[in-house]
Amino acid sequence: MKKRCAWAGETENMIEYHDKVWGVPVHDDQALFAKLSLDLMQAGLSWQTILNKTENFYLAFDNFDYKKVAKYDDLKRQELLSDAGIVRNRLKVDAIINNANRISEIQEEFSSFDSYLWGFVDNKPIIRYPHVDGFLANNELSDRISKDLKRRGFKFVGTTIIYAFLQAVGIIEDHEETCFRKEELNKNKND
Repeated sequence: MKKRCAWAGETENMIEYHDKVWGVPVHDDQALFAKLSLDLMQAGLSWQTILNKTENFYLAFDNFDYKKVAKYDDLKRQELLSDAGIVRNRLKVDAIINNANRISEIQEEFSSFDSYLWGFVDNKPIIRYPHVDGFLANNELSDRISKDLKRRGFKFVGTTIIYAFLQAVGIIEDHEETCFRKEELNKNKND
């Protein structure tokens, strides 16, 4: 039996997310926007809730195509807020639409959202060891990125949301030392 991070739990979709998605470096702007959007939707809720609704989120938000989402009007907003398959929180829905517009602005300045984000770590994931460093909800990096995103007009990007996002997209590799994914994700990084 494989040893996993304790948070992976026992449900099939949590285990699959842990084993195949969480902590894997992401470099595609649309995928980064999707993950940021899902992480902000998770604020105040369990990740299990978001995983259970992930397919609905992708359908409701046009596969998180940020160019389409940036053009959403009040009618689309109302459609989203009446969709029981997603989290119907006006502030969060508005934040996703707003952030889609901000992605395009970042692309103009940095060529991609990917370049912007990974530039904070010189394109190399930060490998943490929670058993030594402790479990964190934020750190200096998430503080800096959160502050910069807010300065650029992003919404719902507090340091805790950003820390979870950085973990999920592999910028901060935070698997527990005894987790089988720690070794898999880092085996080629020190070569």
